[in-house]
Amino acid sequence: MSPTPNAAISPERLVETLRWRYATKKFDPTRKISDAEWRALEQSLVLAPSSFGLQPWKFVVVDDRALREQLMAASWNQRQVLDASHYVVFAARRGIGRADTERWVARLAEVRNLPVDALAGLAKGMAGFVASPPAHVQLDAWCAKQTYIALGFAMEAAALLGIDTVAMEGFDPPKYDALLRLPERGYGAICGLALGYRAADDKNAGQLKARFPLDQVVEHV
Repeated sequence: MSPTPNAAISPERLVETLRWRYATKKFDPTRKISDAEWRALEQSLVLAPSSFGLQPWKFVVVDDRALREQLMAASWNQRQVLDASHYVVFAARRGIGRADTERWVARLAEVRNLPVDALAGLAKGMAGFVASPPAHVQLDAWCAKQTYIALGFAMEAAALLGIDTVAMEGFDPPKYDALLRLPERGYGAICGLALGYRAADDKNAGQLKARFPLDQVVEHV
């Protein structure tokens, strides 16, 4: 395992980057994310955290332009779907069950070079959670929440690379599911993410970021 890396950027630079990013309304369709940067962004998805490490998600990168046109039509004709360099559909696991927990335990054992039996306690805990979740947990909603963690992870990674993004929930989920054949694979679309570079005439780029003051949203107790 690599040693803990030194801070890649200063605290000031981090805040500056977060202030720079915004929900991009108009992309420059002539600008494309480089292959090296895209590989890094895909790794940000792979490395996103999730409860139990279960990763109850799938990220569908839509490369086919004709399919993106169909998805745009199912997104109230929002041009970001088509004009952005890349478009990713975030899909959450539906009907998660014991087969999912066993698949994860097997992968964990493989990566860490352990016998599966060494992870029996973890396996039992996860199997119990999906078989009989706490009263406040609805499993499909729980999987969607996990997937939104990955969405935030990807948006921050993109900002650190100077790449613009906009998260998009304004679409018809059943149409997305049908176009991408998600239900037959046990998933459902919950959000889209357009990534690329802002157009020079996107009027939203210069708008001040309006947030409540820190002392109204962060409490120390």
